[in-house]
Amino acid sequence: MTGHTPPPATTTALHEKVDALLAQMSLSEKVEMMSGHGFFAAMQEDDRVWGARPYRTGGGNERLGLTPLWFTDGPRGVARGSSTCFPCTMARGATFDADLELRIGQAMGIEARAQGCNFSGAVCINLLRHPAWGRAQETYGEDSWHLGVMGAAMGTGIQTHNVIATIKHFALNSMENARFKVNVKADERALHEVYLPHFKHCLDAGIASVMTAYNKVNGEYCGQDRVLLTEILRDEWKFDGFVHSDWVRGVYKVYGASAGLDIENPEPLVFGDNLVKAVEEGMVEPYVVDRACRRILTTQLRFARRQDPLPTYGPELVACEAHRTLALEAARKCAVLLENDGTLPLRRDKVRKLAVLGALAALENTGDNGSSRVRPPYVVTPLAGLRRMLGEEAVLHADESDLDAARAAAAAADAVLVVTGYTAKEEGEYILGDIALGADKKPRGPSLSPTPIGGDRESLSLPSAQVALIKAAAESAKPVVVAIVAGSAVLVEEWREDAQAILMSFYAGMEGGTALSELLFGDVVPSGKLPFTIARDAAHYPHFDRDADEITYDLWHGYTKLEREGIAPRYAFGHGLSYTLFAYSALVARVAGDAVEVSVAVRNIGDVTADEVVQCYIGAPAVEAERPIKQLRGFTRLTLAPQQTGIARFRIPLDSLRWRDPASHGWRLERGAYRIYAGGSSQSCLTTSIEV
Repeated sequence: MTGHTPPPATTTALHEKVDALLAQMSLSEKVEMMSGHGFFAAMQEDDRVWGARPYRTGGGNERLGLTPLWFTDGPRGVARGSSTCFPCTMARGATFDADLELRIGQAMGIEARAQGCNFSGAVCINLLRHPAWGRAQETYGEDSWHLGVMGAAMGTGIQTHNVIATIKHFALNSMENARFKVNVKADERALHEVYLPHFKHCLDAGIASVMTAYNKVNGEYCGQDRVLLTEILRDEWKFDGFVHSDWVRGVYKVYGASAGLDIENPEPLVFGDNLVKAVEEGMVEPYVVDRACRRILTTQLRFARRQDPLPTYGPELVACEAHRTLALEAARKCAVLLENDGTLPLRRDKVRKLAVLGALAALENTGDNGSSRVRPPYVVTPLAGLRRMLGEEAVLHADESDLDAARAAAAAADAVLVVTGYTAKEEGEYILGDIALGADKKPRGPSLSPTPIGGDRESLSLPSAQVALIKAAAESAKPVVVAIVAGSAVLVEEWREDAQAILMSFYAGMEGGTALSELLFGDVVPSGKLPFTIARDAAHYPHFDRDADEITYDLWHGYTKLEREGIAPRYAFGHGLSYTLFAYSALVARVAGDAVEVSVAVRNIGDVTADEVVQCYIGAPAVEAERPIKQLRGFTRLTLAPQQTGIARFRIPLDSLRWRDPASHGWRLERGAYRIYAGGSSQSCLTTSIEV
């Protein structure tokens, strides 16, 4: 952190050190710490390639030897150099494996350090309200509890290697095209029960920083919203780290500093000289600047005094074998088997020739081209993975551009794989042209180009050409397996009867093709579970307008909405088949002190070893206030050999069962009979009840 003295060893010494540093700094030096610097020039020099270098995003004072915050993005890997590309965040959400996410976070922390970064934006925990959201792939799913657990694992993993993690985007950011203008209205219950708990979960786990969102909440931009940044984040949650804006349009008024924004990124377009002047003229109190700098310095010094787990962080650690192996593990665990009539796993002795259809089968397609883009040293496509496993001669390829060729390939094969889904053109961060973000001039917002990519999806269905390809494959009367590459739910109604098996494979990272081949042929047993609900009809989801100026978020979305309305999904939240079957029994629950303790027995009644994601839901009495029928409050993975029984145990804090009372602006635990659910999905559970 400093080049003069070692970091302070105790909390008292740390605060004394911060006070001493602030006493030596002028107002302009302090304000300089409250913004990024050099971003526009760097982007110009780097031909607008995002992540070509670390970005200075606040902090630092050369005169006093203080190191700045050097930022890298990276929900699916470090967005620098040629880093390991993991499956996208949504795919990792489907693993329901917090330990795996912790290890991936540690790998990202190592690769960030090895590439000159000490500040990471990899933890995206915005709630998936509607599957059309373009950046759904960057988050973990639709359930707040699941988001909190997985995000905390990622963030604490990153911080293991003394890289400061930030959680984003605070708050209620789940639309892309309208993100710079939309006003999201939410009442107190929706805000505190649905859209904020996962942020608090991560901060309680020790995540040290928060990035604000672009949108407005209840009429005010998040980057200058005193309710969010001070009343909730500081006063109620007692967060003591620093808060920074998203890039370029993250704050509009100098009063954002008074509201609780500590750093404007990536340049001082609003703070800087304007903030100095506001302090000098009495419009902003001097303590506001001191407070922001104290938060920044305290956080940096706290990390600087910790010992590094590794002796050095050299370039050889970037995309090293251990991290590539971790990417493969994640790709194996994330795939969700949606349907299977027994066609899968394919057998090598019976499938001598495999038709692999679809342009996406041969495309390096790891996710969108926005700020989360990773440029790995290689990408194994589905086609490459299968040819590596089966041999070049055994794999036939055609795509939707020539249906006759596709029919011929299917007719000549013993089985057919159709790879479908999307690319960065159909969904992802909404980018007008390349990521300019002001690099070609010094604007108040991103520079524009007439060719947008990404953004919110226009449709929840597959492109018509891909549907035609599936139907052409089905004409062969050969077994048809459909793999879906996407960031969230895809409707399947118009073609699902043409397929014998459907696999949600997501944007599966640099080793995705390797994992897919292993899953199809049974070398690996599918174990992913849906982190979102797939409906039968787009009308079953909440209202979504990707060009909205204003929208209301209420308590209901995903599985809680469908269950409330008595609508059966096509595939429930938590759904995922296996190549074996699991039997649940002996569900037991009791109140023990300040928690509910739950256990359930799970037996593998098939003939292959496999993982099962066991889920625990709780339903409140819902007499004092309407509540969801059930809400996820625990999940764990069990690896079970054939005929082996394992016990899944959960300890659920009573505090997590409370509801927000708008009358008192506090939390209430309702007394009465609670329903306990445990099973393999939100719709397949054993149930019991307890008195709380």
